[in-house]
Amino acid sequence: MIYSFQGYKPVIHKTSFVHPLASVTGNVIIGKNVFIGSGAAIRGDFGQIIIEDGCNVQENCIIHMFPGVAVLLKEGAHIGHGAIIHSAEIGKNVLVGMNAVIMDNAVVGDNSVIGALTLVPEGMIIPARKVVVGNPARIIKEVTDKMLEWKTQGTSIYQNLPAEYFKTMKECKPLRKTEKGRPEQKDYFKTWKKTNTK
Repeated sequence: MIYSFQGYKPVIHKTSFVHPLASVTGNVIIGKNVFIGSGAAIRGDFGQIIIEDGCNVQENCIIHMFPGVAVLLKEGAHIGHGAIIHSAEIGKNVLVGMNAVIMDNAVVGDNSVIGALTLVPEGMIIPARKVVVGNPARIIKEVTDKMLEWKTQGTSIYQNLPAEYFKTMKECKPLRKTEKGRPEQKDYFKTWKKTNTK
């Protein structure tokens, strides 16, 4: 659902997919190959939201701001299910884990990883390539080359999703039983825990 507000209409690149059950309102600018999942609320009513190329904002995320403070998601930012970004800047190729909260005027440096359920408090500045966890957030280590490669590969899957959704997603009636020969979906990406034990 796309809504204008106070004369501001969202700008969404034609290659980006916004799920019909997501909400994008007002002064929002979305770049190329962005995926916005079902239930996401992106509210550009009190200020501007910029979501650069190749980002993904997954199901039930909230992006909003304190009045007059912009929100910026730089290229390749990956916002996990249920996360909240409020008046913050998220650097290039950052991973924000599920249900994490990034508060007003926080800045997350490029290529950092924010763990699931982490609370990044107001005004916290996180340098590039840091792993951050906890409530309140604390930096625990550097992002290794292997971790960065894993994160970038995972984000590339989401960068390919918009084209797949445009091509194959259709509203349908459910089947009442599983059809014979239903194909299995590929196991083509491993969790970090499985990847890191190799």
